[in-house]
Amino acid sequence: MELNARHLSVSFSDADIVKDVSLKVKSKQFVGLIGPNGCGKSTLLKSIYKVIKPRGEVFLADTDLIKSSPKEVSKKLGVVGQFNELSFDFTVREMVMMGRTPHKGLLETDNDKDYSIVDEALHKVNLAAYASRSYNSLSGGEKQRVILARVLAQQPEFLILDEPTNHLDIKYQLQILNIVRKLNIGILAALHDLTLAAEYCDYLYMMKKGEVIASGIPEEILTKELIGRVFDVNCEIYRNPVTGGLGIAYLETY
Repeated sequence: MELNARHLSVSFSDADIVKDVSLKVKSKQFVGLIGPNGCGKSTLLKSIYKVIKPRGEVFLADTDLIKSSPKEVSKKLGVVGQFNELSFDFTVREMVMMGRTPHKGLLETDNDKDYSIVDEALHKVNLAAYASRSYNSLSGGEKQRVILARVLAQQPEFLILDEPTNHLDIKYQLQILNIVRKLNIGILAALHDLTLAAEYCDYLYMMKKGEVIASGIPEEILTKELIGRVFDVNCEIYRNPVTGGLGIAYLETY
């Protein structure tokens, strides 16, 4: 299922936060959004998954995401964000069961199919043994995996990751990204770590001050010149001798 966002713009008061951005995610492609803090990555994603209404248009296959109802969008599009604190507590299974809501009618109760889907989602994120635990008692990495399981219970055809690995230890960063990469669906992810972007993404869009200034495969985008221009740091790019992937050695700020 292909995502097409065309000429998206978002303004708050007199400030243009996202400026005429177009991007595409092909079927089963893992696409990354990279750029410094405040460049508009999260605002762009929120405009795609309907938290903010942008100017422009967004289609997921033939579905107009901007004009469709939130429930219809939730049947096809899942979102994992970076902040997942709750004022009220639920068990882990109750949290994941919320992912079935878009597929149920008003007052419809949970059935055997729902429980089976929830159990499968918990198994995928290695939290089956935590089903009866309090969500608020979990660590940050465990909470993030519960949120991912909730999204998996939605059975989405496309996934948006809004900096899901921020504030997580490297172990949990790798767990989250390895799980989603195996889903075999289209993924659009805002990522803070350029090395992880190089490792997991098929294609990158680099943003600065609300605009896409470059796009291409990681080898084309993660260059000394572009990283210096966008992040204001001096670096060297090398091949990791173990994985063969791109590595980045940061030297100094400009």
